Amino acid sequence: MAAESQRNWTFLTNHAHVLVCIARDSGMRMRDIAQAVGITERAAQSILSDLISEGYVTRTRIGRRNDYVINQEKHLRHELEHERLVGELLDVLARES
Repeated sequence: MAAESQRNWTFLTNHAHVLVCIARDSGMRMRDIAQAVGITERAAQSILSDLISEGYVTRTRIGRRNDYVINQEKHLRHELEHERLVGELLDVLARES
């Protein structure tokens, strides 16, 4: 039982964590997103690419930086939560404590 309690897991996916980062700071740099989520920069880029290609996030280049906008009207992907919107999730998760 002690070994099980030391397993590393979370309730949210890295995709959700990346969305929370962007919701808190739409101009957050990729390396900062990766560090906050605890993944590599390459993994963060891949996740962001998924979110952009599925219409959850739009990227706009501003000078040398990117700005991200989350489509809060998109439905969550899993069948259990499909009736819920991304904005509803972020209303709870992206609040600064």
